[in-house]
Amino acid sequence: MEYVSAVPVPQTRAPAAAAPDSAGSRRSLAAALLLGAAGSTVVLLASGQTWAEGEAAVGGGTLPLTADGQDVTGLPAALAIVALAALVAVFAVRGGSRALVAGLLALSGLGAGLSAYLGASDSAALDEKAAQTTGNTSATIDALTHTAWPYVTAVGGLLILLAGLLALRYGSRWPTMSGRYERDGTPRPRKAAPAAPDPDRPEDLWKALDRGEDPTREV
Repeated sequence: MEYVSAVPVPQTRAPAAAAPDSAGSRRSLAAALLLGAAGSTVVLLASGQTWAEGEAAVGGGTLPLTADGQDVTGLPAALAIVALAALVAVFAVRGGSRALVAGLLALSGLGAGLSAYLGASDSAALDEKAAQTTGNTSATIDALTHTAWPYVTAVGGLLILLAGLLALRYGSRWPTMSGRYERDGTPRPRKAAPAAPDPDRPEDLWKALDRGEDPTREV
């Protein structure tokens, strides 16, 4: 007579198949953080550097003048601050809100890069300085030259844009700030209810009274 074993055959656990996707999510998360933080830092630092140089005619001589990125346009620095705020906020929200914040991050990088690139050949800031310095509203700048800092700023904006695109593409797989308490998606185990007090043990009765329970209640 043959006997059939009731021991179940071990099955291969399915969660192992999700490991590559989890690793890819971590890589995209790290890349977005690095690109966003680095890009914002580059934009803020490069915006404070000299973007244009020139000379203004004063009497019989010339006066050298310079204009930094803030003189030319304050938009890249302002958008870099917005990008930093969006980079933090993208981890505090989820679902559709996360997509909106990721879009804001990408647009901040695009705006910072474009405004810096357009300001690379700007001469209005130095012309305004020349008019203020000479007291002649029609004065203009001579021997105008531009530095590479506007293009460095534009590169920083591009890094922010890439961070935003990564957040749009992979952000739905990233954890939220509150998600660290329930990473595996399983509900937290409930605490076991305290045992019913033993009528033969007075200390149990006093503990039940301290907890606001009725020790005479039948379970």
